[in-house]
Amino acid sequence: MTYYPATDDERKEMLDAIGAESFDELIKNIPDDIRFKGNLDLPPRISECETMRELYRIAETNLHAGISNFLGGGSYDHVVPSAIGAITSRSEFYTAYTPYQAEVSQGTLQSIYEFQSMICQLTGMDISNASMYDGGSALAEATLLAAAHTKRTGIVIAGALNPDYRQIIDTYCKSQDINVQEIPLKKGVTDLSALKKAVTDDTAAVIVQHPNFYGYLEDVTEIGEIAKSKKALYISVINPISLGVLSPPGEYGADITIGEGQPLGVGLNYGGPYLGIFAVKKFLMRKIPGRLSGITVDRDGERGFVLTLQTREQQIRREKATSNICTNQGLMMLAATVYMALLGKQGIQDVAKLCLQKSHYLAEKIREIDGCSLKYDRPFFHEFIVTLPKPAKEVVRALTDKKILAGIPLSKWGGDPNDLMIAVTERRLNHELDSYVRELKAVLKE
Repeated sequence: MTYYPATDDERKEMLDAIGAESFDELIKNIPDDIRFKGNLDLPPRISECETMRELYRIAETNLHAGISNFLGGGSYDHVVPSAIGAITSRSEFYTAYTPYQAEVSQGTLQSIYEFQSMICQLTGMDISNASMYDGGSALAEATLLAAAHTKRTGIVIAGALNPDYRQIIDTYCKSQDINVQEIPLKKGVTDLSALKKAVTDDTAAVIVQHPNFYGYLEDVTEIGEIAKSKKALYISVINPISLGVLSPPGEYGADITIGEGQPLGVGLNYGGPYLGIFAVKKFLMRKIPGRLSGITVDRDGERGFVLTLQTREQQIRREKATSNICTNQGLMMLAATVYMALLGKQGIQDVAKLCLQKSHYLAEKIREIDGCSLKYDRPFFHEFIVTLPKPAKEVVRALTDKKILAGIPLSKWGGDPNDLMIAVTERRLNHELDSYVRELKAVLKE
């Protein structure tokens, strides 16, 4: 939208309307010693045409068309069908606020209800809320729920959890007297013997990410049995697309399932906004945080949708609320709903299989390069670690010049400097995979 500044006459008219002689009089309550004095260091004014030309010049310095994205670590470059933007940008959705008045919010409430229903079908859980801010905040809320439900103070993290999620959990638990313990890895996955020793009668919940942060598959059945042996809650952190080929958490005994919904039709968008999935088994129904939409009938017997089980601090006494989060990611939730409806069960399976096949194809091709190896020889979904013969940061920098975002160096989290984590989605075409291998070989020979 073009920006038109106010003229001097318009500013005077506004000041006259509010009874102020000047702008300085309008801000006289701001102490003089903290006001900015002098002139801002701004470039000379230019026309709209010149401004647009300058913005295009700056934009041309960005990497754009032709980029092959192999980044992952919690955010993935999946195909986003164009129908999603067409629906989410409709004014009745795009401008809608919170659906407190059910009688004028039926469309919004219905989309929430359908999202919740599809998340339950996808995860095998009983009840889903309308979403949280993102996967990290959803997991932090799950830890608080587990501690409150069990009246215990221990949280055990099994295996490789997203480091960002770990930081959020630490922030949430720091002032709650909740102790968080992380179990070390053994060949890329949870050390089960160490987990058995760590889970005690004071453990509120065991958390496992599956596939784990590095993409490898955990023994979720055994981990669940260890948690249940001490009557701790079992929290599963999932990638929703992986459920097209992996067993849903409801089948392997998870009590709470959370995940990042970004792969479900939400673009990368420079890092947000994203979408937190949160679903539970029925016995935790009244402890679930956030907003829920339910279905009912009106006095004429017609179907209707309402907010239900409203245990948010905005609506009941704060000390009895299940969460301080009073909203949900409405537009991102709608995007995920449209995505799941468009693809259906078979479509999500197809996307998952493509991710699986393409990632394994690339892993095998990289393993054939002299000096390269897979960090762990074990099952993975669409993300894996390779060990290179030179520092991963150098390789990533060189391949970026070739318009390939090659992956994430594990040195970012204190890992081996030669280890590189690579993610492959259905969006990567076969020629991109072959180009990655070809350019990687060339970089390693330099």
